[in-house]
Amino acid sequence: MRCLDGLRVVELSQFLPGPFAAQMLSDLGAEVLKIEPPAGDPLRALGPMDRDGLSAFYKLVNAGKTVATLDLKTQAGRDSAAGLIARADVLIESFRPGKLAALGLGQARLASDNPGLIHCTITNYGQTGPYAQRVGHDINAMALTGGLAGSGTAERPVLANPPTSDYASALQAVIAILGAVIRRGRDGQGATLDISLSESVLAWQAWQLTAARRGKTPPGRARSLLDGGAACYQIYRTADGRYVTLGALEAKFWQAFCIAVGRPDWAERQQEPLPQEALIAEVAALFESAPLSHWTALLDQVECCFQAIVEPAELADHPQILARGLVTVGATVDPLVQVAFPAWIDGEPPAPRAALRLASSEALVGLWRDQKSEPVKWKSKSGNIY
Repeated sequence: MRCLDGLRVVELSQFLPGPFAAQMLSDLGAEVLKIEPPAGDPLRALGPMDRDGLSAFYKLVNAGKTVATLDLKTQAGRDSAAGLIARADVLIESFRPGKLAALGLGQARLASDNPGLIHCTITNYGQTGPYAQRVGHDINAMALTGGLAGSGTAERPVLANPPTSDYASALQAVIAILGAVIRRGRDGQGATLDISLSESVLAWQAWQLTAARRGKTPPGRARSLLDGGAACYQIYRTADGRYVTLGALEAKFWQAFCIAVGRPDWAERQQEPLPQEALIAEVAALFESAPLSHWTALLDQVECCFQAIVEPAELADHPQILARGLVTVGATVDPLVQVAFPAWIDGEPPAPRAALRLASSEALVGLWRDQKSEPVKWKSKSGNIY
């Protein structure tokens, strides 16, 4: 996973979106230095706490990085940060718009010191607009841009876990950064990237927005094809309190399900008007008549898009998860379950991440002094330079 060997990333972000974006770049081979304020990232104290005083969640999202603290409210701290950013390829930060400039590290200075810098900001609402200075987190971004309006049941919205816009914005940031890296390899030009949690979710709403504009949104909530209105695409409860999913959108898969459960008469009802309350109730009653083990034995080998909901405690030992090799369970007193970068490259699974490395601010002196002034470039087999 050394696709980004030679790429250096400075991360000035907290909680989840920026740290996860930086971690993905690290997974691909970039060298990531995370700079935190003297009190540390607030995530250090959120979630299950280990015996060393650090949150397990904090360790997970910062694995593979070097972490150090700098006080950007002091001139010395700002100068140190500026020196590191001047030698970096990418800066990821999640300050409120204008805050970094107020600290003397605005875009003009950073671009002057490092014209090839790819500067990626991740905020809740973006750098402009009436909400630019508004505080918020995942729940608020989801509320603004459709993530909650289309979730949950007919009665009420439901929060997603893991937090959708946090991860969506991290993915969006990485995509934009990699695009900027390719462009910089062609013309040496840096970039400023304005990524927001809310717009990363908004980008997924085209289907819902189009349906609403055409007046196709049914009354109530969660009653269309993909969000609870169809019997063939639904979550069902079993007799022992477990849950299964059915995703038989195609007629052949729905028919295979109906035949397998002894109800071929259901096959012709797949296209009943939405919401299919009567048919959903019949299928639900069937699944509630037997435990999960019965349904997995009956349907796991049937081509009907059936899958039991796997609980977190079961996931690491699931045969498919084991076969793919992404999950590593630590053998420490406070075990961490690490999930590697979700891609096999050149036929090889991703390697487990190294633990985060906590470094003193003194250790930053001289760091990256060997960095060349020109942008890092890669040469493909065809001779193209990136």
